[in-house]
Amino acid sequence: MSTEPSASQVEQFRDLIVGRLGLQFDETKLGNLARVLSLHGGTDKDAYLAMLAAESGPYPALHKLAVDLTVTETYFYRNVEQIQAFAEVAMPACLLARDGLPVRVLSAGCASGEEPYTLAIAARETAGLGAGSVQIRAVDANPAMLAKAGGARYSGWSLREVGAAMRARWFARDGDLHALNEGVRRSVRFEQRNLAREDEELWAPDSYDIVFCRNVLMYFSPAQAQAAVARIAGAMSPGGYLFLGHAETLRGLSHDFHLCHTHATFYYQRKQQVGAPAREPAFFQPPWSGDRVPPPPPNDPAWADMIARAAQRIDTLAVGAPQAGRGLSESSQPDLQQALSCLHREQFEQSLALIEKLPQQHADDPDVLLLKAVSLSQSGMLAEAQDVCHALLARDELNAGAHYVLALCREEDGDNPAALAHYRSAAYLNPGFALARLHVGVLERRMADPEAARRDLAQALLLLQHEDPSRLLLFGGGFPRSALINLCRAELAALGA
Repeated sequence: MSTEPSASQVEQFRDLIVGRLGLQFDETKLGNLARVLSLHGGTDKDAYLAMLAAESGPYPALHKLAVDLTVTETYFYRNVEQIQAFAEVAMPACLLARDGLPVRVLSAGCASGEEPYTLAIAARETAGLGAGSVQIRAVDANPAMLAKAGGARYSGWSLREVGAAMRARWFARDGDLHALNEGVRRSVRFEQRNLAREDEELWAPDSYDIVFCRNVLMYFSPAQAQAAVARIAGAMSPGGYLFLGHAETLRGLSHDFHLCHTHATFYYQRKQQVGAPAREPAFFQPPWSGDRVPPPPPNDPAWADMIARAAQRIDTLAVGAPQAGRGLSESSQPDLQQALSCLHREQFEQSLALIEKLPQQHADDPDVLLLKAVSLSQSGMLAEAQDVCHALLARDELNAGAHYVLALCREEDGDNPAALAHYRSAAYLNPGFALARLHVGVLERRMADPEAARRDLAQALLLLQHEDPSRLLLFGGGFPRSALINLCRAELAALGA
């Protein structure tokens, strides 16, 4: 009889999976890891773990675990907006750049094949291109899924987003299943590959024009995700397109891509030059711009403590680097803790004055620029705030805070469509950004899109309930959590939700 694995055995198992496969599991997933270890390790888990640890690449035993460690459910035309952007934007642009040669597509983490086959169909169906217009390479670590993909026979559930006419064009009934058209099958080549490992052949320079890597990075550790994105960027042609899952962004992972938004979806275009190191996302989340309630009293210990902790990042920048071979003097160190306190008390001139005292090498730091943009926007200096945001986005166009402040400024100027676009960018780049999502819902209601407003306000309500207290306190413009939640509920009530 198999016994439950010990905590140390589960931890060793997790370390092996992270190190060899790049899959990341937080504390909430330890129960599932224990179940998988019991299933495969049997009665001698130490021997099984030793075998895994001694295994050399490509780690066949570990790859057998992939079916139990990842969610493999998918279907044809999943996230159809991205498929439309692929067929109507990426494919035509890449065909033009390729001067008529086939567009090279990588489907990374292809699971049972629905995604790459969808791309092959969409190239013909939506873009109206011939069979030779696209070459698709599909890779996955899971051998069971690749075997299913090679068979190219799918249930009606996998085809639930495919209309009857399209189904008749590209599939033939095979008992209870649907067999894919042979010409479509020939457009896709399947291989077992580990996306978390170096692979000179898979990631050779200029190998791909379009890459789909959807719902893969979310399983990786941050370091593995950053390394994987760097490999993808290095293997793509300049101007190529990258599609991630809806819950995934490149924020904090890469500066090698431009953010794109068409067909109601976000995706990326590779820059002409790559290789700039990614930096950690700015910790600032900009403040609310509506009517205000009085901030907590300055002598509130909890408020003061949160101000101090949030100021540490910039204080380190201000005092950590020597100038011309000598340390900064005590008097030359601006008090960023005081600047943050001034901002919270709506003493914007004082906040800006303290920011201006920063040495130039620190004044241009993205975090400081965002703090400056917030202070300018809240003091009514909208043009200046937007200039700072544009300067920040020129350095880091995936900065959610800069998009948010630009949205505040555009909304204040009455340009609701532009404001909504920036709010949506902020909410996409930082999925936990409750205030951005709230603004999206409010503007959608004003712009007579009640269905979208209900969806986004409901999401904002959930995010607000779990929002980090220091972020709300520091950058909620004086609104406590309860007031923001009540505002969100009032907006939903006005929609009849």
